[in-house]
Formats: sequence, structure tokens, C-alpha cells
Amino acid sequence: EVQLVESGGGLAHTGDSLSLSCASSRSSFSYSVMGWVRQAPGSQRELVAALSSGDSTFLADSVKGRFTISRDNAKSTLHLQMNSLKAEDTATYYCAEFSAYLSIYEDYSKWDRYLESQGRGTPVTVSS
Repeated sequence: EVQLVESGGGLAHTGDSLSLSCASSRSSFSYSVMGWVRQAPGSQRELVAALSSGDSTFLADSVKGRFTISRDNAKSTLHLQMNSLKAEDTATYYCAEFSAYLSIYEDYSKWDRYLESQGRGTPVTVSS
């Protein structure tokens, strides 16, 4: 079973930037569809961003223009650069691995059907 370990969460103020990283144990990481899921207190989980092996990218409307997802296949690491943070970005962020069919079908509204693994999460708190 793949191990996904997030790092980089913490406290920030409105307008600040934070960068999250996720180290994957999967040797074939470069073929994986990876992403970030977040869950705010009292809210449902939300797919924030996803990135296929072919660099096909999904970003939730709430983070477009502010967040960037990227990967370093040589280091089996996924990144999420978060700029212009807002209070509503406060959540626990989970690194996630998905079935390839998520990007093939681009069925992002039903992302949870394609979820295969996720990490333990890293908290992000944005205060105004």
C-alpha cells in the first residue's frame, strides 16, 4: 500500500502564501494521478486540485488563480503552492492518489469514486 506523507501546513494570515508537499512511496509515482483534497471543520471534503501523469490539471473554482499544483517525479513528490490565502482556505489538506480514470473521464465532480489512497493530512489555518 502506498504511503503518502504531507508536510508544510501551518498558520498564515489572509493574503499570505503557503506551500504543501507530499512524499509518495510509490515507485511508479510518475504514472499516478495525484491531487489534494481538503476538509474544513463541519464541511464535506472537497477536491482542490488534481494532476495527471500527462500534466492534465484540475483546479477547483474556489482556488483558480491562487493555487498551483505541481509534481517532481524524480523525487516522487507532489506540491501545492497556495497564494493569496483566504480564511475560507482553512482546512486539513490531504494528499491523495486516484485511479487514472479520474483524468481520463475528467469526472472531477465525482472524484471520491476514484480515490485510492490518501495521507493523514496537514492542517492549514488562515486568520484575518
